[in-house]
Amino acid sequence: MDNNRRDFFKTVAVGAVASAWPAHAGQPKRKEKPTSLPSQTVLPRWRGFNLQYFFTEGRYNEPAEDDFRWIRDLGFDFIRLPMSYRIWIDGDDVYRIKEAPFENIDRVVEWGQKYKIHTSLNFHRGPGYCINRGETEPFNLWKDKEALDAFCFHWALFARRYRGIPSSNVSFDLINEPQSTTGDYERVVRAATKTIRDADPKRLVIIDGLKTGNEPVPEVTDLGVGQSCRGYIPAGISHYRAGWVDKKSTFPEPIWPDEQGKTHRWDRQRLEEHYARWANLAKKGVGVHCGEAGAYNKTPHKVVLAWLRDILEILTGHGIGLALWNFRGAFGILNSGRKDVDYEDFHGRKLDRKLLELLQEFA
Repeated sequence: MDNNRRDFFKTVAVGAVASAWPAHAGQPKRKEKPTSLPSQTVLPRWRGFNLQYFFTEGRYNEPAEDDFRWIRDLGFDFIRLPMSYRIWIDGDDVYRIKEAPFENIDRVVEWGQKYKIHTSLNFHRGPGYCINRGETEPFNLWKDKEALDAFCFHWALFARRYRGIPSSNVSFDLINEPQSTTGDYERVVRAATKTIRDADPKRLVIIDGLKTGNEPVPEVTDLGVGQSCRGYIPAGISHYRAGWVDKKSTFPEPIWPDEQGKTHRWDRQRLEEHYARWANLAKKGVGVHCGEAGAYNKTPHKVVLAWLRDILEILTGHGIGLALWNFRGAFGILNSGRKDVDYEDFHGRKLDRKLLELLQEFA
């Protein structure tokens, strides 16, 4: 990349209108619009994928412009970038910052603007917290002032770096899937949001729901932040044989509707009840989006398609968009490694055509 990146950002920002949400190129024909307004009208109904370039220290992947070109050409308009802050710190000093990783994040932001794809920057691991097993922190974001100070310091870096780029292009998703009390989470959200807005007053901030993204947080509706839910309910379908959830391989083989237990039965009606809480939050003027969704590659493909169709129909009815956890990988449409899919060649990758077409129905 050349040395004029900051000039590029300034040029784009000057010509952009902050209130204008991104147009979309190359998308399939939409379904007929419902006759009544959906519950969620604050955010665009973004549709897309997570990209794991900066997901963890040990799994750093070089950003690929082709991903953005293909995502646009296939009819989608959103990427979420889950990141570990340890990628851009030098050693164990949380205040010692390396510039080179930020230049790679800059490239992702540039490509998002170039291809009219909204980019949501997310701390999957932030100072003091990560949901991943084994990624322990020296302090606790929910309890320790030192952790919260460091957390706000890192978000301030992002706020200053991308100040002036419209929220139609870039949003900040504070921390992935918090496991905390409501009170402690609210304190962290308020502090980080204030830090960001002190540096960049117009930046769109999004927070994940509590209980790993499944519970709305109405306590912070006054902040004007968006909220992100999950499309992983029930885990017996979404994470069947995923070693970090189905740890002892005890989940029964998934079916949909799931009628394997009277007290824990999951079907379309129960999904509707689950997402009704998010629709009710949206009716209060809160922007809602489903930041992660999908099923691991050991779940039978026909079950994935039937279950995900119900989720997409429900969320679309509420005006809520959705992003798969992968574009390329075990939850995604490319190189998912499923044994029960007839893949097509797509620029040298293996394309799950049926999953793609299901997603495109709701694009």
